[in-house]
This record gives sequence, C-alpha cells and structure tokens, in this order.
Amino acid sequence: MKRILTAIAMLLCVAASAQTAEEFKEKYARQVKNTGAAGVGVETILDNWIEAYPQDCDAWEGRFAYYWAKSRRVEVISSSDAKYLGNKPMLSLKDSLGNPVNYFEEPFFDEEYFAQASQSIDQAIKLAPLALEYRFDKINALIDYEKDSPDMASTELLNLIDQNYSSHPAWTLRGETVKPEDFESAIQEYCYTLYNKGTANGYDSFRIISERMSKIQPSNPDWLANIGAYYQVAKKDYKKATKYYKKALKLNPQHFAANRNLKIMEKQKNK
Repeated sequence: MKRILTAIAMLLCVAASAQTAEEFKEKYARQVKNTGAAGVGVETILDNWIEAYPQDCDAWEGRFAYYWAKSRRVEVISSSDAKYLGNKPMLSLKDSLGNPVNYFEEPFFDEEYFAQASQSIDQAIKLAPLALEYRFDKINALIDYEKDSPDMASTELLNLIDQNYSSHPAWTLRGETVKPEDFESAIQEYCYTLYNKGTANGYDSFRIISERMSKIQPSNPDWLANIGAYYQVAKKDYKKATKYYKKALKLNPQHFAANRNLKIMEKQKNK
C-alpha cells in the first residue's frame, strides 16, 4: 500500500512539473476567479507552481496575494467624523439627538500571515528588481496595514525615489517600459493617498516625500504646491502655505491647485 501511495505521489509531481508556467498561471487565475484570492485550492496550485518554477515572479506575487487576503479582515466601526483614513462612510445614520453616526470599514491583520505575504513579495522583488508592480504591491500593502501611521510605506517610497534618481534604472510595469513622467505620476498618486488619510503621520509622510521630490526637481511646481497644501491643511499656517503656492506660481502662473488654494485661503481670511 505504501508503495502504491508513493507511486501516486510521484506521478502527481511529474504531472505538475509537466505543466508550463503559463498553464499554471491560467489555472491559478481561474481558481481565484471562482473562489477568491485565498479560496479553496489556491494554495495547492501556488505550491505546485513555485515548486516547478521557483524563478517565476508571477507565482510569488500570487502567493503574496494569497497570504495578504488570509491576513486581512475588516470590521465596522462608528464615528461622527465625515471621513476615516481618507474613506467615506459605508453607512450614515443619526442618533436620537440628530447627531451624525457614520460607519466605516477598518482593516485588521493577522501578523503571521502578513509576514508570509511580505516575504513572498520580497522574493518577487529579488527575482525582478526592475519590475515596479512588485514594489507597488508591497507599498500598497504597507499603506493599508499601517493605517494612520504609514511610516514603513513612506520609507519604501523614499528608497524608491532615491534609487530612481541616483541610478536611473530601466523600470518596467507589467512588461511595459516606465517613462520618467510615469514614475513621477505614480509618486504623486502616492502623495495624494498619504495626504487623503487625513492623519498627522499621513500628512508628515506627504510633506517629506514632496520635499524630497522638490529638491530633486526644483523646476516642478507640483511638489511646491503639495508642500503648500501641507501647511494650509495640516498646520493651518497660511503664511507658509502662501509662500509655497507663490513659488509654484512663479514656475507656472496657471497652476490650478496653487491658484485655487490661494483663493480658498483668501475667502477664509475675509470671513
């Protein structure tokens, strides 16, 4: 009986290794579509895929997605705030006195599964250091995981910025060449995400990254406008905010955000 089971196991291994990497990828995609990223059967496919093709970054990204989904759960919390961690409420009601009660989804994480997800995406980054999708996977996960205090995500972004402008790597994103303006747009999107959290640490990360980019690109008014927004919203320091907006307008008199925010501050001052 033992010999029979051993033979069956060997046949299964041979069958698994006979599949191409693309066939594993298609099988994985079908299973995720049917059962979810952490659904029944997904882990087995990923294990066989990685065993057969340990250098396949897509397999490691799939394992990252599996453990990420396993690590994350969502709970509903209530607050009187209009936004929580940058998100609008999933439901808004009023209490007996007519005061607003808003309900938000907040993520919580299993540390062990999160660690396994991190190790998996780090392996993909190690195998394909110029593929930005895996770096973005990691940063996105950290932003969600850290919630109101995105310190590790901010560090990853700063390291990515330093690497980009010191060695000018030939980045790709899903197989496509990344142009310099595309990289800048991605960093600006992350700045917006950090700013939109509406927390002290989120604002600080937004400012630090914007200052780093402004130092690298002193002729780009967008980063100066970002810094102005930090002082306007996070610090209520309208004098400093005005200084940065005016610096941005010297570079581009038509800069939309700088012009708009100066008008907003002027209206607030008149009131």
